[in-house]
Amino acid sequence: MSPSPMSVFERYLTLWVALCIVAGVTLGQFFPAPFQALGRMEIAQVNLPVGLLIWVMIIPMLLRIDFGAIAEVRQHWRGIGITLIVNWAIKPFSMALLGWIFIRHLFAPYLPAEQIDSYIAGLILLAAAPCTAMVFVWSRLTNGHPMFTLSQVALNDAIMIFAFAPIVALLLGMASITVPWDTLLLSVVLYIVVPVAIAQAWRRWLLARGPQALEDTLHRLAPASTVALLATLVLLFAFQGEAILEQPLIIALLAVPILIQVFFNSSLAYLLNRWAGEAHSVACPSALIGASNFFELAVAAAISLFGFNSGAALATVVGVLIEVPVMLAVVHVVNRSKGWYEQGSRAR
Repeated sequence: MSPSPMSVFERYLTLWVALCIVAGVTLGQFFPAPFQALGRMEIAQVNLPVGLLIWVMIIPMLLRIDFGAIAEVRQHWRGIGITLIVNWAIKPFSMALLGWIFIRHLFAPYLPAEQIDSYIAGLILLAAAPCTAMVFVWSRLTNGHPMFTLSQVALNDAIMIFAFAPIVALLLGMASITVPWDTLLLSVVLYIVVPVAIAQAWRRWLLARGPQALEDTLHRLAPASTVALLATLVLLFAFQGEAILEQPLIIALLAVPILIQVFFNSSLAYLLNRWAGEAHSVACPSALIGASNFFELAVAAAISLFGFNSGAALATVVGVLIEVPVMLAVVHVVNRSKGWYEQGSRAR
């Protein structure tokens, strides 16, 4: 399978996010009243405009997931196991540790003291949500095993329904951050359970009309998903504008633990697959899934739990800001190291 080109939006995601920062900060400073009105539109701490935007973002991505594919890659059980260990047993906990080292200690003098807990919470939310849709892009660029990628994403989504809330609650509790359990569980239901149910029911209905019906629907929905993401970021930065203007260094400081976490987890998954004898086409998506994040869910959960103007929301958006250049760097490394990987691997 030859790599498919990235769309314009995917290739320049960092640019669009940067423009959303400028637009959001500017609009929030000059037109604060409309954004404050939007911020007050909530039920049970869930902001209704953002909830709607998140659904428009997430459901098209979940439409791509075929949960029936999980059983198709039993021959690559080592790669599946390694990815699950990195995603669920290492990644959230390593991010919590990095947040404690950098945010609570090393960078604390340069950050607003009242937001430090919130920044750490945002980093934890980001790490506890493994990537979904964008992994298909990264996997294509590395000639990754398509069924392995599909099955691993489907399995992660299934696990996320049950594991996201307990892991987040555990790590927030370890960081001495109060956990609003009712809001956390509501976020899981609204942003994981319900969208998965809707997407799978819709997928089955479309496939009953033929595979082309699904492809046509995904193609039509792509612009809506993009617009919803950008609109959410504009709203978020409209509320974060004051903090960003006062301390623009915050974004750079928050990026440090995220960058370390990405390169650590991707390297670990890649090396473990090589040691286990998995094929390079499996090791690549395994490393990429272990490094990237389901940032749409993280942003939604951060807004629901801590609010638009929280440090948690800002921390999750920093993950969006650096996603593309960092993941393209990982893609470059695994592609360039294919010869080295296959020389030392026991892959058949």
